[in-house]
Order: sequence, then C-alpha cells, then structure tokens
Amino acid sequence: MGECMIEMHGRPGQSVHQTFGGDSFNTAAYLARLTGDALNVEYVTALGTDGFSQAMRERFVREGVGVDNVRTLESRLPGLYFIETDDAGERRFHYWRSEAAARFMLDGEEGEQLLERLADCDTLYLSGISLAILTAEGRARLLSGLPGLRARGVRVVFDNNYRPRLWQNVETARQAHQALLAQVDLAIVTFEDDQALFGVETPEALFAFYRELGVGEIVIKRGAESCLIECEGMRHEVAGERVEKVVDTTAAGDSFSAGYLACRLTGGNVEQAARWGHRLASTVIKHRGAIIDPEHMPEMP
Repeated sequence: MGECMIEMHGRPGQSVHQTFGGDSFNTAAYLARLTGDALNVEYVTALGTDGFSQAMRERFVREGVGVDNVRTLESRLPGLYFIETDDAGERRFHYWRSEAAARFMLDGEEGEQLLERLADCDTLYLSGISLAILTAEGRARLLSGLPGLRARGVRVVFDNNYRPRLWQNVETARQAHQALLAQVDLAIVTFEDDQALFGVETPEALFAFYRELGVGEIVIKRGAESCLIECEGMRHEVAGERVEKVVDTTAAGDSFSAGYLACRLTGGNVEQAARWGHRLASTVIKHRGAIIDPEHMPEMP
C-alpha cells in the first residue's frame, strides 16, 4: 500500500529521464520480480484518469503487480518527484505531491470498501511514507481497520521510511507510527530514521522499543553496514555486500525490503532473507533510478 509517483532524474537544466517510482511500489515491483508465480503481488493506491496514470497502471502490469486494488479518482493526478544525484551517487529529492490521488485512496465510502477488501490478502506491506501521505480521514481509517484485518489473518509488514517533511510535526508522526507499530508483525526499518523519530540511541534500544510494542520480527537496516535481526528471541547479524562504485542510492532500502520479504514469504530463514536483501540492494545502487532494468536483476545467494 502506498504511492507511486512520476519519477524524473537528471540535473536541472539538462536532459531528464522520466519513469515511475515510489518506496512501496519499488518494493512491490522487486517483490514480484523475485517471486514470480509463487506470489500474487497487488498494489493498493489511487490514480487519476490522465495519461500518466494510465501509463503507470500499464507499468504495474508489466512488472507483474496487480491493479485490482488501484482506486480511480477522476479529479486527481499522480504526484511527481525529481532526483538529483551528485558524483558520489548521493541523492536529493524534489517533490510535487500535495494533491496527489494516492493521498485520498482511503477517503469516503470507496476508501472504506477498499480497506475491507484487504482482508482477502495474506500480507499487507506499507511504509512510513504510505502512512504520512494519507489524509487525516484515511490515516484514521487505516489505523482503526488494521486490528480487524489482523484478526482475519492478515500479516502486517512495515518499513519505517520516516520523512519529516511529510508530517505536520514530529509528535504527530511519532503518535501515528506508534499506533501502527502496535499492529505490525514484521518491521524492516532504517536505524537513522527511528533515531530521528523516537530518539533511540542504539540498536539495542530500538529492538527493546519494538519488542515492547509487540513486533515479533525486527530487521534493522544500517546502509552499507551489516543488518541486525531479532526473531523468536534470537539475534542475527548479516554483513552487507561491498560495492566499488555507487551510482545512485535511490531505492536501496526499498530493494533490501523486497529481497528480505521475498525470501521470507517463500520459506527462507532470516539470515538467508538478509542476504537476499543485501544482494538486491547492492545491485540496485549500481544503476540510476529506483527500478533497474530486469536484465540487471541478480541471482540470489
């Protein structure tokens, strides 16, 4: 669940490449690529009726991502973002998304019906950005509806992706994240994001915080460093893969989440899943843009 946007990347005043991307869609696309027929991957969002929205739907289908839960809002357009990258591959984002269709996906009666349909899925993946972009009505509906979905067997997976600019203030973000985390089964999180949001100083403190909220499986991403995992009372540390030249770090975390989740949902253990996550992320950052060409997809360890 989340927002796919019109993605443009290049340098201002120079030629620009246009495609589509967004944290949750990046994960959905890579998840579909990695699992093929083993999983049915659907995307939950809202789009308009314009040409970009139509092209976006077609891209979902080409990636093997279902569109049955894509809501259509005639008066809305997709959001847009521009990626600037420096010579070291570090990125800077510029967004135009305040009235994007995805913000309104859970509003009104149709939004309520969309959320109700999710009881038919096995696993619901969403991020802190998915939570942030929703209107107050949509966010309240999501948070009040998650306990019912879990009671009907839906497993909830969350990637924190805290972006301060999307929130009114840090307290609002903190309250929303904590309310959501109380309904999460698997958290795949970036340490620096939760350090900024909750003030945790160490991975140990972060593990304890999530454990107290009832999260059963916790994965802490730390960029190029090893990832840390706590599951069923056991701790694991899995080293990342060395990359000689980083071209673009866009979707590094999203692709790690996709690799980890793809492995876990198809029967792999947590250490194997972390290796999948590292392998995919280390490949993605060697190429420009959020979603690499299928020909560049790596073999999994």
